[in-house]
Amino acid sequence: MSATALPRAAAPLLGFGRLLRRYGFPVAPEQVSGFMQAVTLLGPRSMADIREAALATLAPPPDRRDEFEAHFQSHFYGNTAAVVEGEADEETRIKDDGGTRDEESEVARQEEGGELSSGAEQLSARDFQRDGNGLAAFRRKLSAALPARRSFRTVRTHARGKLDLRRSLREIVSADGDVPSPLLRRRQTVPRKLLILIDVSGSMKLHTSDYLKLAHAAVQGADRAEIFTFGTRLTRITGALRIRDRDQALARVAALVDDWDGGTRMGPTLLAFLSVPRFSAFARGAAIVILSDALERGDHAELEMAMRRLSARAFRLSLATPLAGDPRFQPATAALRAILPVLDDLVDGSSISCLTDFILSLARPAPAAAAIWKRAS
Repeated sequence: MSATALPRAAAPLLGFGRLLRRYGFPVAPEQVSGFMQAVTLLGPRSMADIREAALATLAPPPDRRDEFEAHFQSHFYGNTAAVVEGEADEETRIKDDGGTRDEESEVARQEEGGELSSGAEQLSARDFQRDGNGLAAFRRKLSAALPARRSFRTVRTHARGKLDLRRSLREIVSADGDVPSPLLRRRQTVPRKLLILIDVSGSMKLHTSDYLKLAHAAVQGADRAEIFTFGTRLTRITGALRIRDRDQALARVAALVDDWDGGTRMGPTLLAFLSVPRFSAFARGAAIVILSDALERGDHAELEMAMRRLSARAFRLSLATPLAGDPRFQPATAALRAILPVLDDLVDGSSISCLTDFILSLARPAPAAAAIWKRAS
């Protein structure tokens, strides 16, 4: 949405949404549009109408209501003394390749600490080498191997179904009152969605190429697979991976993603994913696989919050880390210890074979990650 394409009176409303995003409020582009539409419907007759529309559509968390009020006073009244002290740091940008436009959403996050990862944004490009496709078997097996759920849509069946009353009555009428054999329907069983989130930061550089090849096979093999990359930005790459030729698809991905091999802000980018309703819907009832070393810098509170919210939406939440390929690996970092209770799986992500075997086993029940690693420690 461009401020130059809007009426002059709408610019402050759009600016207020951007201001909230800069200070870490999870405001999606759809919410800003709803805010502007609500103001239009209300008149508005006074600033109180604008404030009520902002509260209803932008939905500030209860624990940040005072901060929201301070920003409202500052933006619309110029009362800078009311602003809560803080500094908008860096922005988490969102890019969606599957719609009619690229949308960006900024979430301010402060980063510090960490030895093996960086929170600094470093934009770069990648070029993927051409090689043979060894994932054909995985692609063929994937759809049948994914966890299944019962759909609300029904299909006709000859046994083990419920009476299809409408069709049965039509048959009775067409048969002049004779009672035919009962006509039955049953709910369909369909594969669950597969959501793969790929860490493309510098600490994962050696594995990025293999992960993207696996993601291409997943999109080609499953009807409802969604793929995102994250580092310092969040990018949806599902549309690019729908190109059947893998080399062409990866070339498209290489041009689409901006934050290859840079820093990582795992918590903020996952929260940005959840802040967009369209993206958050992908996680509902899905098997979610995160490919990352989970080396979060600084405070891991945002990562823990994001993982809890993902776990609440997902059918199964799994973290595949290449660090687990080391026999001596233990989830000993503060971030891993914090998120371990909400993970269904914490598995080896150091090779394509380990990952394909794991993804093909998602339909089979397994002990929770915390129980497995407690026994292993």
